[in-house]
Amino acid sequence: MHVPDGFIDAPVSIAAGVAAAGAVAVSLRGARRELDERTAPLAGLVAAFIFAVQMLNFPVAAGTSGHLLGGALAAILVGPYTGVLCVSVVLLMQGVLFADGGLTALGVNVVNMAVVTVVVAYAVFRGLVKLLPDSRRSVTVAAFAGALLSVPAAAGAFTLLYALGGTTDVPLGQVFGAMVGVHVLIGLGEAAITAATVGAVIAVRPDLVHGARGLSAPLKLRVGGELVDAPAAPTAAPVGLAARSTKPVWITGLVAALALAGFVSFYASASPDGLEKVAADKGIDQKVTEHANADSPLADYSVKDVSDARLSGGLAGVIGVGATVAVGTGVFWTVRRRRNADLTAASTAVPAA
Repeated sequence: MHVPDGFIDAPVSIAAGVAAAGAVAVSLRGARRELDERTAPLAGLVAAFIFAVQMLNFPVAAGTSGHLLGGALAAILVGPYTGVLCVSVVLLMQGVLFADGGLTALGVNVVNMAVVTVVVAYAVFRGLVKLLPDSRRSVTVAAFAGALLSVPAAAGAFTLLYALGGTTDVPLGQVFGAMVGVHVLIGLGEAAITAATVGAVIAVRPDLVHGARGLSAPLKLRVGGELVDAPAAPTAAPVGLAARSTKPVWITGLVAALALAGFVSFYASASPDGLEKVAADKGIDQKVTEHANADSPLADYSVKDVSDARLSGGLAGVIGVGATVAVGTGVFWTVRRRRNADLTAASTAVPAA
């Protein structure tokens, strides 16, 4: 759903850019409360993983494909404020390095793909978690629902921006129907990927899933052939998961991201994604302009002057994952250090007389 330059006029693009900048500023402050020494590097990994999975377009209808947006996944794994930053980092890297998503449309893309998806997904997720039984399965189910609804919500947000500043004269009803219709199907893929990833992390390290904090499965004992909850032992102090190193999770996630971007992406669907298909069918793309970085050495997710398509795409994917994890980790460590500085300043401040 990366909006290119030329779909939305300058005034609305500028307004969206201001809104996106405001959302990022708020998220930078909010992320200070979400990040700690363990989760700051993991947030960079989440950004890199989203970048990698976004390269894996999957078919959703005849001649149409979709890909992960990532807002739901990021919000549930590392928190909503950090989630907005994760997706924003991905969009920035894609626009600057790979000419994917217009630079003048960066604000539009951040609003649609980072802010709207995170807000809708996390609101649905938290609402369902409160209603469903306190279990890991409930977290996975809520993640599925939040991700599913976040994608057509982003499609609806694009339609609203198009209504305010579209550069072509296409009936709004046609745009809305086509965008939401195809993105409901894409949402099913988004939901499946999000639920599978969240479920996998919960299975091994539930303490690292922001949306599952406080969730603990009671110890089970087999009594008379049946599993029952073990009695609480208040005097015992079990070793918390928080004491365990996050390095194995980080390494596993990075290897998975590199494999997806460097190898599996070659087998992704070559069909246009939902927005591209709707734009071509409805004539929204009549005034699209060439990307400012169209001559980038990594434009279109291929390495310039590397003739072998498999090698070129794989190298571009690996470079993208490396660049995203480096930039993302740097951003989140900076945010975390700022929080530490604030806490230190507060603790050493002398109360006014």
